[in-house]
Amino acid sequence: MIKTGLIGYGYSSRTFHLPLIESSEWLEFSAISTSRPGEVKLKYPSVSVYGNANDLITDSEIELVVIATPNDVHFHLAKLCLENGKHVVLEKPMVTTSSEAEQLVELAEAQHLLLSVFHNRRWDGDYLTVKKILQEKSIGDIRYFESHFDRFRPEVRQRWREMPGPGTGIWYDLGPHLVDQAICLFGMPESLTARCLPLRKNSEVTDYFHVLLHYRGLEVVLHASQFSAGPNKRFQIEGTEGSYVKYGFDPQEAQLKSGLPPSEPNFGVEEIENFGTLYKCEKTVKVETEVGCYQQYYSGVSKAIRNDGVCPVSGEDALDVIKILELAENSTREGKTVTL
Repeated sequence: MIKTGLIGYGYSSRTFHLPLIESSEWLEFSAISTSRPGEVKLKYPSVSVYGNANDLITDSEIELVVIATPNDVHFHLAKLCLENGKHVVLEKPMVTTSSEAEQLVELAEAQHLLLSVFHNRRWDGDYLTVKKILQEKSIGDIRYFESHFDRFRPEVRQRWREMPGPGTGIWYDLGPHLVDQAICLFGMPESLTARCLPLRKNSEVTDYFHVLLHYRGLEVVLHASQFSAGPNKRFQIEGTEGSYVKYGFDPQEAQLKSGLPPSEPNFGVEEIENFGTLYKCEKTVKVETEVGCYQQYYSGVSKAIRNDGVCPVSGEDALDVIKILELAENSTREGKTVTL
């Protein structure tokens, strides 16, 4: 078993990391650093609880550290972990600048340690379905790809993600998901044009984005709004032989929040009414959504640590995402298309 420590006990830790770690046959949840030790001890009495991250990082028994903290401390904590011989999983985004990302990638390589980022939406059922459609060329050659992550949250909430600071705002929260998926499907774009804006009343950070990734013969649109009160479009893909449209979100987050473990047979299974639709000249068909499988991420991490597989999301992968995030902010500030 790989003794695993967790830094942070916020939403992402409780909803994603802990259920997935607990369901893993290779990982043992051994330690946590949190400001809420009493709450953790009630639920995990056998787990070592530390009042600060540094003490957890220097615990000689911990092999893997999962960092699920505000984005502005990712770099410092990950660097300290690598310097102390620990494998590292970072909540997305990896860090807040490409310079920091490059330093971590170089350090992990020098230390011969795993450095990975939790881009879990590579294992969304709808994304896996899109990937299959593209691989099978079900709608021919793709010319237009639209990816949304819209919600209805018209009022600013008092939480760190919506307050000014490095790596805050929706572009650094939801943007990494959409950017990572686009890069996985199409590679890095030639250039991009972005609008990353605060549109809500009293908002001080980006809460809306519309980012165009420009490829040769292909346009990719990444979009998120806080004013989408109706059915939420997730994907729209148009090709030379048809198109595919999908509404609604992958069910895994809601299932994990409700307490459904990944070991349950219906985990990651989407309801029939949420299946996407494939349109061709004289035919319209519902496309069964692939089964989502977030548990595959930590399975891959475990195998990579034990030298039995490739890291499921490498530091280099995450660095590419950070580069796109930065360039989109530059494009917004300058009001023009920027090249890579």
